[in-house]
Amino acid sequence: MQRFVASIVLLLSLACTAGLARAAPITLTPDSSGLSLNGQIELLEDVGGQLHIADMADPAVQSRFQPANGRATVGQSRNPWWIKVSLQRTPEAPAQWWLENAGITIFDLQLYLPNGNGGWITRNTGNAVPYSEGRDYAYRRMLFKLPELGDEPLTLYFRSYDPAGNSFPLSTWQLGDLEQHASNENLGFGLIYGIILALLLYNLFILIALRDKAYFWYVMATACVLVFILSMTGHGFQYLWPGSAVPFWLDRITLPSLWGIFVMRFTQELLYTKRGLIWPHRLLNAGCVLYVIAILINAFGYRAEGALMIALTPIVTVPTALFSAGVRCYQGFIPSRLYLLGYGAVLGSTVVLVMRAAGLIEPNNFTAYLFPLSVAAETILFSFALAYRIQILKREKAAALIQADREKTARLTQIQASSDELQDAVARRTAELAAANARLSLRERELEHAAFHDSLTELPNRRYLVERTEAALANAERHRESVALMLIDLDHFKPINDRHGHDAGDLMLQAIAERLREHVRGGDTVARLGGDEFAVLISGTDAEPHAQEITARLLAALAQPVMYGAERLSVTISIGVALYPQHAKQFTELYKAADETLYKVKARGRSGAALCGEDGELSNSARLQLDVIKVTSGLCQSAPTDQPLK
Repeated sequence: MQRFVASIVLLLSLACTAGLARAAPITLTPDSSGLSLNGQIELLEDVGGQLHIADMADPAVQSRFQPANGRATVGQSRNPWWIKVSLQRTPEAPAQWWLENAGITIFDLQLYLPNGNGGWITRNTGNAVPYSEGRDYAYRRMLFKLPELGDEPLTLYFRSYDPAGNSFPLSTWQLGDLEQHASNENLGFGLIYGIILALLLYNLFILIALRDKAYFWYVMATACVLVFILSMTGHGFQYLWPGSAVPFWLDRITLPSLWGIFVMRFTQELLYTKRGLIWPHRLLNAGCVLYVIAILINAFGYRAEGALMIALTPIVTVPTALFSAGVRCYQGFIPSRLYLLGYGAVLGSTVVLVMRAAGLIEPNNFTAYLFPLSVAAETILFSFALAYRIQILKREKAAALIQADREKTARLTQIQASSDELQDAVARRTAELAAANARLSLRERELEHAAFHDSLTELPNRRYLVERTEAALANAERHRESVALMLIDLDHFKPINDRHGHDAGDLMLQAIAERLREHVRGGDTVARLGGDEFAVLISGTDAEPHAQEITARLLAALAQPVMYGAERLSVTISIGVALYPQHAKQFTELYKAADETLYKVKARGRSGAALCGEDGELSNSARLQLDVIKVTSGLCQSAPTDQPLK
């Protein structure tokens, strides 16, 4: 009996020890929205990348998991890492939860969720897949909808792989709380983006005006760091390139490398390292070369080596830049002091970023906002430094001009003064002539526009239509094409003017003109002939079928009501169509044929359309041609060939 009791005690103690070795499931309560999970998750380094999700059922694999103890990053690693998360809820807690992985720039991440049948649902996410495929909700960070929690704990796994640095700050959310949190985040980041963008545009305008190299490198560095911050915060992936995986030239290696190149070039121009600081100038050039190498090896897929390169390059560039700025400060160059303040702020935040990527410090909200805030401060200080530099250049230029003026003789001064007066007079006269020419040119354009356009609707007028039609007929004759002329008249338009006034009528005409523009091709011509009459000229081999198509659309579109205040103004339209060469070969005859057809439509009751001759009746032009054909040949032959007919 004593041995039996001892055996039972031993088994119980082993069971308790095994239970304590495994991390207990994380219990979610109604107040767990926004809860960080990293204090109770487990980690496993997959040396060689040999493990698959099916291997998680192996007790030997499970025994290799170690408690994270609050760790949210493991730094740079050539091996994948598995993260195990077990969740359960209290009875009063909601069943539906969302899981956030805040490792925004992770290259390759898989989430494995149980499917309820002993298998797993795999979700591919990270920068290696498009934004929309790697999230269950539109958020700058990776967000996943979890299966509803029941009575049994839910165990899920992440597989994180990024040689440039793995981070996985995990949190659980209720969707409403997350939306409020995201709104507050977007407000803060939007302010930072706005400051950087405003300074970028301001200095871009100055660059265009001054063409100064320092401003050029400042603008390039500011634009690059703005995109870099958007990439780091996840907003770039969400809004700028959501339809594809993050390309290498926008990833966490290329963007900081480009930024480093631009900042080094800006340093050289601002501090004049080429003048008196030869070795610092060469070392900064070497740093630029190292950044270029980092970009190239990253482009060929060596992500770990590229990350290591951009982590080591500041060992050369940072002391060199600080030394150069210190020398210029000692020499009394005030912009270098502003440079030291701005560069120092970014340097401190960059050190934090490097330590975070190396896994030396944990990612949190402070480190997430530190770099954007320091970059905004640096951008402001660098802008001040540039402005002060320009003031120095202006003072130097002014002093040089004063010195040059002092060296002039009295006679040269007098000659120069006379020359200046003459040049001023010529310049004033030239400016006056240029202004007068500009006014004349503008007036000519206005008169030409007024001559060929209707002032109310801005459509071409009758005169323009005549010239355009004659040109179209000549072109159609050369190329054996057809031309369609559509005359459009508004039915019951006069009562609108009588009942609602001319303002309502003008509004109706402008609305009709706009609808006409919308329903014709770019090469067709729409004109207002006067009053409530409009015309459409259609050219090309498909003029007749296209005219029929437009006619059908216009009958529906132009009959739609037009709102005049609270009133709904409605009209119908009548359309007459004539074709070249079937119905006429000259504009006058073509217009008359279309006009006759239009009035036949009105005589039939309006609100319709007709093509000339579709009822079997010939147009005047066609009848005239038929009459000529019917003249007896003897009458034609009675006159001599060398004399005109009487």
